Amino acid sequence: MKYFIIAGEPSGDLHGSKLMQGIAHEDSNAQFCFCGGDRMIEVGGEQGLVKHYKEMSFFGFMQVLKNLKTIFLQIDECKHAIEQFNPDVIILIDYPSFNMRIAKWAHKKGIKVYYYIAPKVWAWKEWRVKSIRKYVDKVYTIFPFETEYFKGKGIQTTFCGNPLVDDIDQMRSKLPSREQFITQNNLDSRPIVALLAGSRISEIKANLPDMVALAKLFPNYQFIVTAVPWIDKSLYDSYLCGSDVKYLSNQTQQTLAHAEAAVVTSGTATLETALMGIPEMVVYHVPKLYEVLRPYVLKIPYISLVNINLNREAVREMVCAKLNIDDAATELRSILKGGSKREKMLQDFAELSALIGGCGASQRFATEIVKTLK
Repeated sequence: MKYFIIAGEPSGDLHGSKLMQGIAHEDSNAQFCFCGGDRMIEVGGEQGLVKHYKEMSFFGFMQVLKNLKTIFLQIDECKHAIEQFNPDVIILIDYPSFNMRIAKWAHKKGIKVYYYIAPKVWAWKEWRVKSIRKYVDKVYTIFPFETEYFKGKGIQTTFCGNPLVDDIDQMRSKLPSREQFITQNNLDSRPIVALLAGSRISEIKANLPDMVALAKLFPNYQFIVTAVPWIDKSLYDSYLCGSDVKYLSNQTQQTLAHAEAAVVTSGTATLETALMGIPEMVVYHVPKLYEVLRPYVLKIPYISLVNINLNREAVREMVCAKLNIDDAATELRSILKGGSKREKMLQDFAELSALIGGCGASQRFATEIVKTLK
């Protein structure tokens, strides 16, 4: 069968590649055409690529507004490629602003549409539920609570686990020892605290200054900012200059694995940290206006996927326009070794792992998709 897959950012590229591997295992005649990145190219070949996500990633209202013409041209390009490929199904991966336009168009054309890693309509923009119900044939969720949410909205939904579990499991098998990690990266012997400041320029600008200020209060620990490779080092350097905070690029999981605790922005990183069993706190700088409007625009009480899945505050969320550094320092001490909250948090993480499910999610999703199509 023929599969057209659309991923518009790095995480979608990763999950898309694993899904493609699973589909190829289930369907020996599988043909792929896709918008994605290098990981999906490794599976589907350069000839299958329609558009690289690096050309498609526009974040924030102003950036989207300035690039509207480009975005609409890319949507038209994608539609043309779909018509040329004539797929049995279109599989959309997150990236809702782009993908929902494709879903509406494909539905009118009579093309089957599946959504893998659904838009977070349970948190904001709930009006999209109506469009998903109308234009998407089936939703494949990666969180148990999402399944109940979408089913309650009359949407056909399947949960097979979370592919992040497979990523972590594969990483552990290749993990260097602490001594090797320290030597390879010119680190010292102090305990490590990982700083996950985000994957977008705006997030780093907003959150890294607070994280650096916090690090200065803990001279007996070495703080490492886990940089993403697609953002220039100079941006990080502008905030790290004059501090003792170390910079490591493209080594987030390796750094977390050897960390005693972590300070994390939000998003998937909070879940990844928890599933690796690393106590964490969430620090997220927001504009004052958002702080005021948050109860009205956010449909849920939490921003971290740990708390959302457990439906309680297992990790502290400090989401504010101005961070109280002393309060943040107290929180960090409570999750370091010997801290008052550490053991309870680790118990909560064990509960979360059981809830999310074990390894093999990508293959289970692929099996379910191929079976449903057949």
